[in-house]
Amino acid sequence: MTQTQKVAVLLLEDGHVFFGKSFGAVGSATGEICFNTGMTGYQEVFTDPSYSGQVLIMNNVHTGNYGVNITDVESDSVKIRGLIGRNLEERYSRYQATDSLDAYLKKHNIVAIEDVDTRALVAHIRTKGAMNCIISSEITDVEQLKAKLAEVPNMDGLELASEVSTKEEYELGDVNASLKVAVLDFGVKRNILQCLVDRGAHVRVHPAKTPLSRLKEFNPNGYFISNGPGDPAAMPYAVETLKGILNENKPVFGICLGHQLLALANDIPTFKMHHGHRGLNHPVKNLVTGKSEITTQNHGFGVDPEAVRKHPNVEVTHVNLNDESIEGIRIKNKPAFSVQYHPESTPGPFDSRYLFDDFIALMK
Repeated sequence: MTQTQKVAVLLLEDGHVFFGKSFGAVGSATGEICFNTGMTGYQEVFTDPSYSGQVLIMNNVHTGNYGVNITDVESDSVKIRGLIGRNLEERYSRYQATDSLDAYLKKHNIVAIEDVDTRALVAHIRTKGAMNCIISSEITDVEQLKAKLAEVPNMDGLELASEVSTKEEYELGDVNASLKVAVLDFGVKRNILQCLVDRGAHVRVHPAKTPLSRLKEFNPNGYFISNGPGDPAAMPYAVETLKGILNENKPVFGICLGHQLLALANDIPTFKMHHGHRGLNHPVKNLVTGKSEITTQNHGFGVDPEAVRKHPNVEVTHVNLNDESIEGIRIKNKPAFSVQYHPESTPGPFDSRYLFDDFIALMK
């Protein structure tokens, strides 16, 4: 915080108002408010395409104190709409850092507010549920902010994946590799692709609305269905493509949004969660091995637990130990599986990296 910071205002959809100090770009930002409980890895979080359309609360007391680095990213730009913090730090200590958090946010035109009691704010969201909000360092009149906020669409029913997906196909890994993976990109994180390449796969990444006929031209050994933002129920195009992929009887692996789409492709509904799961320390139980995993998560929608347990051809493989939500499924008569959490773990623990090994083994 500097002595010359402008006043900034945070207004929630339910009328609650918080005052703080401007950080990053001067302006206004709107979106669904959510919170992340991670202590580190803020740059990877900010560049995760799954955060598109959201204003993020970092629940850690200090954010920005190790600066930013051009290598610590999960996409080519910051994807959050806005940032809320207790202390957003301009000074940093890491010698590898290339810039401060303040300069980074200004470069990407991200509006932020600090000097907010984030613990009280997170407790409020945890109790009342996800809702839209507006941050502004250019407008301080609450009535004007209410008018702007009223124009913001709800996340429920919002299709965002095609907005963050690649516009052009691209390939990674050894073109002479024995295994080829066709990736449907709904907002894929870079380290997911790296985890596949590290295991010897040649990967081709396709735009969200790529037809199955084009995917098949790559002659892949398996299909990967990526993470991404928005409501999976607003993506009938993706569900139809995935149904066709399943008829190929080739290995399929889905993460996060890909997990929800795999459920929808098997006529299992999804739902908007009360406030979602976002952080680096969510405990999950693997029902196949009986072991627990500490996982990285970022999702505001989930798979209907009652419907999935009644489905004759779908097996629940992982559950969340905090709320028993569905964290993993397997299709009994197909080589297809998915998890709700993020085994690529950037940032986060490496407990679940074995899932990439399982996918490679299925393809072999």
